Amino acid sequence: MVRMGEFELLARIRERLPANGPRIHLGSGDDAAVSLPGGATATSVDALVDGVHFRRQLASPAQIGHKALATALSDLAAMGAEPGEAYVVLGLPADFSEEECIELLDGMTALAADTGTALAGGDLSRARELFLAITVVGHSSDPQAFVDRGGARPGDVLVLTGELGGASAGLELLEDPALEASLTGGAAEELRARQLEPTPRLRAGRALAQAGATAMIDLSDGLGADAGHIAQSSGVELRIEAEAVPIATGAKALRAAGGSDPWTLLNGGEDYELLASVPPARLDEAIRAVHDKGGTALTQVGEVLAGSGVEIRLPDCRLLEPGGFDQLA
Repeated sequence: MVRMGEFELLARIRERLPANGPRIHLGSGDDAAVSLPGGATATSVDALVDGVHFRRQLASPAQIGHKALATALSDLAAMGAEPGEAYVVLGLPADFSEEECIELLDGMTALAADTGTALAGGDLSRARELFLAITVVGHSSDPQAFVDRGGARPGDVLVLTGELGGASAGLELLEDPALEASLTGGAAEELRARQLEPTPRLRAGRALAQAGATAMIDLSDGLGADAGHIAQSSGVELRIEAEAVPIATGAKALRAAGGSDPWTLLNGGEDYELLASVPPARLDEAIRAVHDKGGTALTQVGEVLAGSGVEIRLPDCRLLEPGGFDQLA
């Protein structure tokens, strides 16, 4: 079989891209994309590298593409932004075929369609290992509508979307399939999906922003590590009650079967849920909005205090050391 060159592969990729969205004046295929954003924009850049953020032997190309775009869009969710455009750079090793590249793109375009994201351009290059670098742009009519990490105030309550621990437990299953014997029903598949095909909480993020969230972050590196970013940026202390944090049922069962501490799941990372601070008077409003507009549960898990740092209190009065994933460690 004759291998395609760069330009042939780019042409094949462009054929599979969805039609340009209303903000795109000129999309993929020229020297640069041209957009007509209007209002305010939020831009984030994310990168995934084989052996650091995923492993090719544990994930299909479609799952790799999905996860790469999902993790980038999760940053927009944490700002309360409406998703707009994505720009994708692919680094392709010699043993990654054209068909695998197209499958990767299909995983990405499926999520783009689900979230209303336009794949507006990008580039590709030969590389030693597979990597994806994605720039995403989100929108709002008002820059003040974006939620950053620095607005938490003493007296606010801490809230969390969804459940934690699923992605960490899913990785354990991928690394040791024999662990599936300790689970029942579809729990194993659900945990693997949390690791390989995370859901960016875009609608929940916008709902929280509209309900008065004062600070927000997506949980990519672990509860302790990411809560620490809010605490530092806001100049406050975050106190989290571990017993209030919803943990994925299958994840707890997996840890129980192995006799290990289930609380370490809180610092496992890659759940891509949202942690936010909300004024107490707007808590009920936020819970309803996230349920109705975001399609997930919102749980009060702690409070914002005067001080600094993060305290995660366990039911037996011990403290869980705040931690998480450090990709440079």
